[in-house]
Amino acid sequence: MAPQYAPSLRSRLPPLLLFLQLGFIIIYAFYIEIDGTLGGITFNTLYPAFQDVNVIVILGFGFLGTFLVRYSFSASAFNLLVAVTATQWAIVLNGIESIYYRGTARINLRSLVVAEMQAASALISIGAVLGKTNPVHLILIALLEVSGFVLNGWLLQTLLGTSPFSSIMLLHIFGAVFGLVLSWILHRDASEQGFEKEKADSQTGLFSMLGTVFLWMFWPSFNSVLVDDNPPGRKLGVVLSTYLALAASAVTAAAVSVLSSPKGKLNLIQMQSSILSGGVAVAVSMSAIELPWEAMTIGFTAAILSTVGARHLKAHMLLAYQCHDTCAILSTHGLSGFVGWAMQLVLQVIAFDDHATATRFAVFHISALFITTMLSLSMGIITGRLLKWNFWRPPQDRKCFDDQAFWEFPHLAVKK
Repeated sequence: MAPQYAPSLRSRLPPLLLFLQLGFIIIYAFYIEIDGTLGGITFNTLYPAFQDVNVIVILGFGFLGTFLVRYSFSASAFNLLVAVTATQWAIVLNGIESIYYRGTARINLRSLVVAEMQAASALISIGAVLGKTNPVHLILIALLEVSGFVLNGWLLQTLLGTSPFSSIMLLHIFGAVFGLVLSWILHRDASEQGFEKEKADSQTGLFSMLGTVFLWMFWPSFNSVLVDDNPPGRKLGVVLSTYLALAASAVTAAAVSVLSSPKGKLNLIQMQSSILSGGVAVAVSMSAIELPWEAMTIGFTAAILSTVGARHLKAHMLLAYQCHDTCAILSTHGLSGFVGWAMQLVLQVIAFDDHATATRFAVFHISALFITTMLSLSMGIITGRLLKWNFWRPPQDRKCFDDQAFWEFPHLAVKK
């Protein structure tokens, strides 16, 4: 029987990438200018935080998906491709209003950070379909999801008066819901029996854990980079709260992983999914946190749900809802994001002395979640239906989770 090769992307990927990049160059040439001012923030103050965000987006998310033995090349490299494409697109989308009214949009280091954080929502989503898609799919996912996420931020800020920081931090919920919808629509029957090449080993697990460590170390910068230091000490409070929540989630994840293991051992996949849950949850609820124990409690709660979810929820989602979540983004980002949203609601309502004000906040808070979830669902359905088209040449089941479908391996070539 002749070997089955993955369909060539020569007629799909290069035209798409060249068209996009040339389009970006033209748009930036006519409509984008560099703004040398940073709104009172010095370059030396903001640039280290930008570097930290860059490490999270490129190294952290890039290494996080390398636990797959046969797909580590693609997981890291496609992450970079998606991140830089989505960031360029986010800058354009964020400047549309300024271009419409003034003819040009001015960008600075802060707007670049915002665009990278918006691109991170797409990196979360592709974790759900990692290994079952090709790079053409991933680029389309990035373009459509970032468009939806930017639209979601505009709706929240326009209709509900949500702060830009709070709307961006909903990227965890938006990305998780979007990714799960994609996984459901792009479901493959082979996932129920298990993909042959969806395996991990100690070496790839080590590289993946390295990505988790990068994320864990730089998450305080990710949560605090857009926070204004007004009143003084506010940014420091965000950094400390994030660290304490991450610390609590790491300790709790280790304990729950051992307790939930039949052999009483730590599970690497559970640990990776859960030690970041505190940072995710506290990001969503940051505006309501005032005391250290509140951040630690949020991290503790998120870690319990995330650890248990990583062990049991992935298989349940596959059997009950036909959602094959490759990187368990539901446990890491979805559950933790909803925990943070719920804790913010509780803390804010308790803090208000006026019942009418508390009720008004609750209505707006619930409305923000409803808009975010509905828009993410809608954009996920639209994107999934588009990707179902065989024109994009999806990999066959036998070529899922296989680097050889996309990369040259000279040492495997047959010499004649």
